[in-house]
Order: sequence, then structure tokens, then C-alpha cells
Amino acid sequence: MKNIALHSIHEKLGAKMVPFAGYNMPVQYEGVTAEHLTVRAAVGVFDVSHMGEFLVSGANALDLIQKVTSNDASKLEIGDAQYSCFPNEKDGIVDDLICYKIKEEEYLLVVNASNIEKDWNWISKYNQEFKADLTDLSEDYSLLAIQGPKAVEAMQSLSSLDLGAIPFYNLK
Repeated sequence: MKNIALHSIHEKLGAKMVPFAGYNMPVQYEGVTAEHLTVRAAVGVFDVSHMGEFLVSGANALDLIQKVTSNDASKLEIGDAQYSCFPNEKDGIVDDLICYKIKEEEYLLVVNASNIEKDWNWISKYNQEFKADLTDLSEDYSLLAIQGPKAVEAMQSLSSLDLGAIPFYNLK
């Protein structure tokens, strides 16, 4: 089992740790009901550091993403994200993912933890044709999901952007 970067902090704070997708993950602190109600009424923080992250960059980055994902990533503007999937050749799905356009010719794909290796192999197979710069950053990132009606308020002090002005969803 791998430990996420904040493992010791979760333990010190009393999290119940469980194995998930090869990682020791915090599953709860106070209990499912209390935490559910807190997120619905205020704000909750979820450690999703086990997720995989692939950086796709270079002149052929978009071409590769267009080939391996189901949605039209050409619609993404810098800072946008798009929920998508890797379709397989048999009308099924390899995995779902989120595609972020970081800057021109640079994208971050966030994939499921249990499928990092499978997803990496899938995109690498198609990259033989496109030769985009492809980097697995999964071990280099920690991710926190901040959710609930007070999430924007809780996060505003960390950003100079007016987080309240960001549309709820920017679907592309």
C-alpha cells in the first residue's frame, strides 16, 4: 500500500484509514452521516490524492487527446475542464477522466487511481502516432476536493480571483 502525501496528518487528526486502489486513504473522521450533513450544509474537504495525472503537451497534444477521448477538447479554453472518457475499440469505455486545458498545447488528464497503469498504457499506445510529450505526474500531485455551499467562501482567501464569479459549470 502506498501512502498519500497527507497520510500522517490524516492519522493525527483521527481519520479512519482504509486501503483503496493501492493507497491508504482516509475514509471518514466523525462518521458518514455527520460528514454528509456537514458537506450539504457547509463545506467538506476530500483528499483525492490517489488520482492519476498525465500531462500532455506539445504541438500534437490536442490531436492525441482528440483521438483517445470522447469529447471535443478543441472547445476548451485555457482554464477550462471537460469530463470525458477513453472509449475502447469495442464500443465500451476504458475509463472516465477530466481533461484540463492548462495553456496552449498543454493539457492535464486526471484519471482514476485504480486505472492509472491501464490508462497510461492506453494513451501511450496511441501516442506512438502523435508523439506528444506525455508525462505521468501521478506521484507528484496531491489533490483536495472542496465541496459544499460554503466552499467558495472557504477558498476565497487563497485566491486573488473572485471565485464567486466563476459559473457553476462551464460545460464545453
